[in-house]
Amino acid sequence: MSESSYHGGHKVADVLLRHGTDHLFTLCGSHISPILVAAKEKNIRVIDVRHEVTAVFAADAVTRLSDKPGVAAITAGPGLTNALTAVKNAQMAQSPVILLGGATATALKGKGALQDIDQMALVKPHVKWTATVKRYRDIEAILEKAFAIAYAGIPGPVFIEFPVDLLYPESFVRSWYGLTSDSEGNSIEKMYMNWHLNRLFGDRIPSDPIAPKLPYSHPRQDHIQNAARMIESAKRPVLLVSSQAMLSSEAVPSLREAVLKLAIPTYLSGAARGLLNTHDSIFLRQQRSDALKQADLVVLAGAPFDFRLSYGRKIPRTTTVISINRSKHDLNLNRKPALGILADPAVTILSIADICNKISSGWEDWLTSLKEAEQEREKEIEQQAGDSTGNLNPVALLKKLDSHLSDNTVLVADGGDFVATASYIISPRGPLAWLDPGPFGTLGVGAGFALGAKVCRPDSDVWIIYGDGSVAYSLAEFDTFTRHKLPVIALVGNDAGWTQITRNQVNILEDDVGTTLTHTDYHTVADGYGGKGLLLDSDKSLEKVLNESLEVSRGGQSVLINAILDKTDFRDGSISI
Repeated sequence: MSESSYHGGHKVADVLLRHGTDHLFTLCGSHISPILVAAKEKNIRVIDVRHEVTAVFAADAVTRLSDKPGVAAITAGPGLTNALTAVKNAQMAQSPVILLGGATATALKGKGALQDIDQMALVKPHVKWTATVKRYRDIEAILEKAFAIAYAGIPGPVFIEFPVDLLYPESFVRSWYGLTSDSEGNSIEKMYMNWHLNRLFGDRIPSDPIAPKLPYSHPRQDHIQNAARMIESAKRPVLLVSSQAMLSSEAVPSLREAVLKLAIPTYLSGAARGLLNTHDSIFLRQQRSDALKQADLVVLAGAPFDFRLSYGRKIPRTTTVISINRSKHDLNLNRKPALGILADPAVTILSIADICNKISSGWEDWLTSLKEAEQEREKEIEQQAGDSTGNLNPVALLKKLDSHLSDNTVLVADGGDFVATASYIISPRGPLAWLDPGPFGTLGVGAGFALGAKVCRPDSDVWIIYGDGSVAYSLAEFDTFTRHKLPVIALVGNDAGWTQITRNQVNILEDDVGTTLTHTDYHTVADGYGGKGLLLDSDKSLEKVLNESLEVSRGGQSVLINAILDKTDFRDGSISI
């Protein structure tokens, strides 16, 4: 490649390649075209989607399922504003997404250029770090710093803004500004533009990356010893492992071994679902609130006392709490623990397991009582699966789906009532095999997360569990699945309403305004985008449809199952605020 044809997009692609980037998610725009073309030249697979938010969700999924960076490139102005929901979701889920954004040309900033807005003011509150590249020579240094910051301490998204005139070849940019040998115009203006571009492109020696100061993520030894003593003296301990413990996919197998060695009765939430399975004697899924109320020691591995734990109110003040978190804020949120360990949860659990001498037989009676309560709840679920008024019982449907999932399955959760029901019934088939939005509770993650999952694990069956409210957010991405030959299966729980909202709104305010939908033909829409749509409205065809969907998807075509549901009271009284 000649020096004249090498441009800013190539410098971006070079850095992405050095960091092991395999995929770049995007929606095209002239501001970022050089990045896309250069990435393709470097054999980075460019996957273009139908909405910018999907690109960022897909990048988010890549960071969660692998130790590869998740990277998205979006164009200026509305490209960024479209993506902000996914950026905020990544921030709250502590996902180190690398977001590359186009911007108006350096000499046109603030002069009314197309899609020129103050992007930094919009994005700064929702990322760990932002930077605008102002000179060609700084592209690599700023990108290197962005990668380091994204993964340091509390991981999170970063945003790098690239003015369009820094990405295209210098000769083209000079021509674009009218600086050709035969160009006419004010000589002072030409002199200024020549000076500006000489500064923009001059001194091609790249500046050195600025290494950020990385927060310490290993636990203090005295904290490890104190935690081990507290666990050894407990009579009714409970361990809750959450998403932050799963930040390194490479460390997951060792984390699983450590949890099993500790042998504390264990619940899993968020991305930690699947770390243990139903064959592991210490693994519990049901009646978590009751277990936390009865415990004399609660160990939180990456789980803050936010709304998901009722702000700490459901755990008696007399209960001893050990909290392990990378975030000092989350460590003490709403309730100060007896022992707060500011460190990586996985590293800390491994360290505690190394020195803990407690044997599991010391908690046999406690574990037995928890298992008995769990079995009682399972019996209630089994009874609820038998209830029906004509359409499909969602509990029965999800139990049947669970029996059809292969060991090589990734589950994506995108919805309210139906998806929350699924979380109690469907068992992830292994670590890092369950993707949900996280604490932001975002609808619309489905297609993006599924894209990221499929590129990370091309041989897996990727299932999206949709509500009929959430599916409309990303249904158009069936076109993306088709064009890029990335087949997934979507199961839409279609009960013709925003049921999670309806239930409480009607019960409390006695009005369903704004919460009713219809039994829309989502399967027909999937057909139109090149997928295979299947209508499921009878128990008699359930087995056939599930088998057919697996066969079709494994043959290379995406599938959407439109399941017409009964209403249930499975989640009566559940409301999170």
